[in-house]
Amino acid sequence: MQTILPFYDPVTWLARHRPDAPVMFFSPQRLRDTAARFRRGFPGLVTYAVKANPREEVLENLVAAGLEAFDVASPAEMAAVRAVCPDAVLHYNNPVRSVAEVRAARGFGVCSCSVDSFAELDKLAGAGMEEISVRLALPVAGAAYDFGAKFGAAPELAEALLRRVADMGVRPAMTFHPGTQCADPGAWAAYIRACAEIAARAGVRLDRLNVGGGFAAHRGGTAPDLEAIFARIGAETARSFGPDAPALVCEPGRAMVADAYVLATRVKARRGREALFLNDGIYGALAEWRDIAPGDRVQVIAPDGTPRGGAPRPQVVYGPTCDSLDRLPDPLMLPADTAEGDFVLFSAMGAYSLALATRFNGFGPSGVVTTT
Repeated sequence: MQTILPFYDPVTWLARHRPDAPVMFFSPQRLRDTAARFRRGFPGLVTYAVKANPREEVLENLVAAGLEAFDVASPAEMAAVRAVCPDAVLHYNNPVRSVAEVRAARGFGVCSCSVDSFAELDKLAGAGMEEISVRLALPVAGAAYDFGAKFGAAPELAEALLRRVADMGVRPAMTFHPGTQCADPGAWAAYIRACAEIAARAGVRLDRLNVGGGFAAHRGGTAPDLEAIFARIGAETARSFGPDAPALVCEPGRAMVADAYVLATRVKARRGREALFLNDGIYGALAEWRDIAPGDRVQVIAPDGTPRGGAPRPQVVYGPTCDSLDRLPDPLMLPADTAEGDFVLFSAMGAYSLALATRFNGFGPSGVVTTT
């Protein structure tokens, strides 16, 4: 359910309505501003990784902001994009697919796929792909967790795959993912150098190089310097490939959509001075907080909208379900005067929140309110 009330900000809305269930607030303008930042700064084609948040309002606003290409991981995501943009370009960069999913991709007009094994490459033979990207995995640090543990070919295999792709007569490309929530430009530089070396050894000119997602969202502390990453990507591509450099593609998910949403939870109960229960937790929109470091962009307001001003103190935070695992792994620094009935607002919650939330025990976000 989506409520459209463009004249409200989250604090005003909460003070007026005082909901007992968690609520997501969506800012279309903030999403469009982020899309403009990527399109302005990245030296190539900007696509959106739909997995981060496949909701209709996200896809519609990104299309309105000028995005024409999307990274999709399943036929369901292909259908979601086609519903809002029938002419969108679809890149299918989930490198493991069933034969039925390959058929579905062909039906949706997918033009580009990635592979990391010969078995997966064989499934694409005769599928009408215009481009096939070989996905590389390296032991590169700098991210919250490593995507190479599941996907990606080692350099020797990537070289052999690239030769086979070229022999198939489709446009050869390479791709990689530096890992989620990565703020180190050096991670991209290391991958770009490796791709250039692999292509040179294979004797294949890359048509495109997809530098993946992984761009960090502003979850806490100093905001990530995306422009520094964009500049390093462009400079390293020119240095590693020379004048015959491939066209660049990126596929941000988290960094594109995170800042467009704020999650408002409510304190259901306190347990002494150092623990509290919220009406959402790891089975809901806070699911990802089990796996990556907690953010500090958290605000507490009283039911009337007044900010709580007590000295910050560590609080153990439990979710609302009857499962004892429903607890944030690290304490949150919250005002000491946080009380039952207060609202706890989490910023930068647009990515992997609604997409992962369950309705376990009947809890979870009740809907989305659109703000300015």
